[in-house]
Amino acid sequence: MRHFDLVIVGTGSGNSIADERFAGLDIAIVEKGVFGGTCLNVGCIPTKMFVHTADVAATPAAGARLGVDATLDGVRWADVRDRIFGRIDPISTGGRRWRAEENANVTVYEGTARFVGPKTLDTGTGEVITADRFVLAAGGRPVIPDVPDLDTTGYHTSDTIMRLDALPRRLAILGSGFVAVEFAHVFSSFGVEVTLIARSDLLLRREDHDVARRFTEIARRKWDVRPGRKTVRAERVDGVVRLHLEGPDGSEVVESDELLVAVGRTPNSDLLDLGATGVDLHPDGRVVVDEYQRTSVDGIFALGDVSSEYQLKHVANHEARVVQHNLLHPDAPIASDHRYVPSAVFSSPQIASVGLTEEQARERGVRYVAASQAYASIAYGWAMEDETGFAKVLADPATGEILGAHVIGPQAPTVIQPLIQAMSFGLDARSMARGQYWIHPGMPEVVENALLGLPLED
Repeated sequence: MRHFDLVIVGTGSGNSIADERFAGLDIAIVEKGVFGGTCLNVGCIPTKMFVHTADVAATPAAGARLGVDATLDGVRWADVRDRIFGRIDPISTGGRRWRAEENANVTVYEGTARFVGPKTLDTGTGEVITADRFVLAAGGRPVIPDVPDLDTTGYHTSDTIMRLDALPRRLAILGSGFVAVEFAHVFSSFGVEVTLIARSDLLLRREDHDVARRFTEIARRKWDVRPGRKTVRAERVDGVVRLHLEGPDGSEVVESDELLVAVGRTPNSDLLDLGATGVDLHPDGRVVVDEYQRTSVDGIFALGDVSSEYQLKHVANHEARVVQHNLLHPDAPIASDHRYVPSAVFSSPQIASVGLTEEQARERGVRYVAASQAYASIAYGWAMEDETGFAKVLADPATGEILGAHVIGPQAPTVIQPLIQAMSFGLDARSMARGQYWIHPGMPEVVENALLGLPLED
């Protein structure tokens, strides 16, 4: 049985750990799928390449109200798909080749890893290995709901929908979170009739309530949104997907050519048989870690979607840097900083969020004041004739400490970044609003005016 100094399970953010400073260690990397993890292959990168293309496809419709008459002649789906994966697939292949062939101290195992004893790992290749230290960076996968006959009906997840052979005429999407609404934007912009089926009354219900309500209102104008529905059965009849639903008005049936299941993601911890090595899990399956990314077993670390409540690449990258440092400097560990974790939804309109929502502040008994500012009230928003976007800021009424921020509208993930910076470095609302120039006319003025609108105590 071969023994290693370090074993890394997963080649997403975990793959960045073993740099030149680890050249003196004997390292194993185990990967059950393709190199690069979710973000590179089936997540952030390809989806945003599709989103940008969808934004371009939607431009003629947006320009009509401004007096610009343009038409969309069509979308060459195969060209779009092949351009995107023609760039991504070689990166994944190159990453595997570099690790397997150009790192003399790294052994790559391509199989589904599972523990068979304390710090003893079956690599899924027929070889069992041991190690002094492990990093669990195995990521997550789409949740498949328990809908009768779903498997025999056939469906896609975010892992497969981007590689369709051809655009469907109609697409049904089960789900109401960020994956569901991003793909709804992509396919509807390409001319597909989209039906979005949600269990809740609001799309993106985990966002600030005002943001979720505004987004749902806009979505219902563009897509066939079916809120408050339960999917009771699925079937395929003569090539057509038929979803049987129960809703506020009773039974109904939705028909489509393809079905996308996007109801959430689950950590891959269950595939690892972590009980065999004594690693503790949360009730939802996430690996339990402390602030140093250490598990309940000495020498075993975890990071990213397999352990984090934030299914976000920037969080996984941060945690990978923490694990890397703590492997190199076990006597001087550093802690992960999860105080102000931002997120974004690249649908239409875009959304970005950081910190507390109003609902969370009330639930936790946190004193706060809030102010919202419409895009339409600033010069650039007025120029765009944006009538739906706004920025909301929450702050402590006495100190001006910024507690949360939420933006819905054009370039929301960019517009919110100054607020993330202010929160991270302790800049209060008054100082942020008055202590710098704000370019006029620029979209960040919506943030400036929201800050100025906060009813702070003197």
